[in-house]
Amino acid sequence: MRKSLVDDLVNAWPSAIVARHDAHRFSGGTVTPGTLSNCDSRGVGPKARFRVGKNTAYYAQDLAEWIASRVK
Repeated sequence: MRKSLVDDLVNAWPSAIVARHDAHRFSGGTVTPGTLSNCDSRGVGPKARFRVGKNTAYYAQDLAEWIASRVK
């Protein structure tokens, strides 16, 4: 299931990157920008994050894998 979830999330997104403020839309409403910010500050967020101007962003693949890893 996790591989399918990752593929579904990445394929449905129109870009290779996801801005933190769009995480809610990317995840179907399951992950908020605040959750990502908190997880990043604790060192348990997605594999890589980077800045584009004032925005924090993630690679769609990394964010999708991180979401899938949190599915119970």
